[in-house]
Amino acid sequence: MTPPPPLRRVALLPQPGFSMLALAGVLDCLAAANELQDEVAWRGECLSLTGGAVAAGNGALLQTGPLPGEADWHAVFVIAADPGPADAALAARLKRWAEEGRVLAGVDAGAAQLAACGLLDGQRACADWPLLDGLADAHPGVAWANGLWEISPDGRRLSCASGLASLDLCGAWLAAQHGERLGQELSQLLGLKGLRPRDERQRAGYSERRGAGSPKLAEALALMEANLAEPLPTEEVAQLVGVSRRQLERLFKQHLDTLPSRHYLELRLARAQRLLQQSSQSILQIGLSCGFSSGPHFSNAYKSHFGHTPRDERSRRALAWRAPNTPGETP
Repeated sequence: MTPPPPLRRVALLPQPGFSMLALAGVLDCLAAANELQDEVAWRGECLSLTGGAVAAGNGALLQTGPLPGEADWHAVFVIAADPGPADAALAARLKRWAEEGRVLAGVDAGAAQLAACGLLDGQRACADWPLLDGLADAHPGVAWANGLWEISPDGRRLSCASGLASLDLCGAWLAAQHGERLGQELSQLLGLKGLRPRDERQRAGYSERRGAGSPKLAEALALMEANLAEPLPTEEVAQLVGVSRRQLERLFKQHLDTLPSRHYLELRLARAQRLLQQSSQSILQIGLSCGFSSGPHFSNAYKSHFGHTPRDERSRRALAWRAPNTPGETP
């Protein structure tokens, strides 16, 4: 009888507010790898420090098992949306696993938790794009990149943006261990055209898509996305792109049916909404980081656009996390 392949256990540690899509990307990739090779058997296990339900960013609940005190993890994936430091107990575990030579991966803001433990110093790392400016300030020893994923030269530190970037990362990581052919077969089995390269910019697709047919418009959109914290005046955007203000306004009206200033404001508010939902920064910090001059300025603009205040947005997130644990409700 042929002996079973050696088991490689992967601990998946979703944090409150995590992306279900990011979690699924890792799990689906591991399952697909098991279908395509028989060298090892990969097993992903969804865990938390004490076990129980963990609320995703969409309000859904994921049941997790308790994290064992000792386990032979081949890799640990921290999947988070809040760029704040990890719980002290989890941070201690991460540092110990690093000393033991385990593979540690940060998905979305999970990279921030690794960085807060000093585990990414001197290395390139990725996180979801709205968090990059704040992470660069909080962890200057890390080379934060705007690509989709990063793998350290020794293969022991992994990081990626949110959403399906986790699938690209996991696929590249598995291909490095089992051969490039596996990466190609993974993408085919999962119904993808191919795994995306690490240096594909997270927001490039947006500018290209929205600015289709007009290179000047695409360039203006890219400038706006790169300067959300300190918005550029419309006149300056036009000068940098090489058109007059009136020409720029015509491009926005023709292709997007809006004015440059209005679209710029919507980009900043969209980033603010994401940070309110997925980070622990104060409302004032978020407003300032998205280019608003004061708390009232931010609150008024937010309410005018979304119909409720930033404080209301935070309250909704808190209710979404607490509601499933209300006595009498079924998870």
